[in-house]
Amino acid sequence: MERITISLDEALAREFDELIAARGYSNRSEAMRDLLRRELESARQRVETDGQCIATLSYMFNHHERELSERLTGLQHDHHDLTVSTMHAHLDHDHCIECAILRGPTAAVRRFAGAIVAERGVRHGSLNLVTVDMTNTTHSHGHDHAHPHAPGHVHYRPRN
Repeated sequence: MERITISLDEALAREFDELIAARGYSNRSEAMRDLLRRELESARQRVETDGQCIATLSYMFNHHERELSERLTGLQHDHHDLTVSTMHAHLDHDHCIECAILRGPTAAVRRFAGAIVAERGVRHGSLNLVTVDMTNTTHSHGHDHAHPHAPGHVHYRPRN
């Protein structure tokens, strides 16, 4: 592992320490690595528009909106090649949330997510996308492996 040193003024260092404590990091280094990964991925997505990705799409909607459920289901069926799984939950008498795990060409995933969120009655849509490397990934056991782009092939880990 390579070490780097950075200098921060006291106010910025204090604010950073408050942020990492609030997010549950055990140290500054792990927090800084996650910030760098996020920024590198964001920069990569602005440049690489033709690669592959994995993503989550979440959106809330009013299920009383005329024919909205049918339109959403139709869009999902039209893009079955991108959809890995979908979860649906009822929030109250009027509102539902759906979360879809998507996988495929980045441009196609973005278009599909845009079409879902643009449907009349859909509220608060959000796409969380990570570019992946799908080269040389087919295995004899019948499926591909997607590796998130990250320096040194560091894989993303969920935060507690």
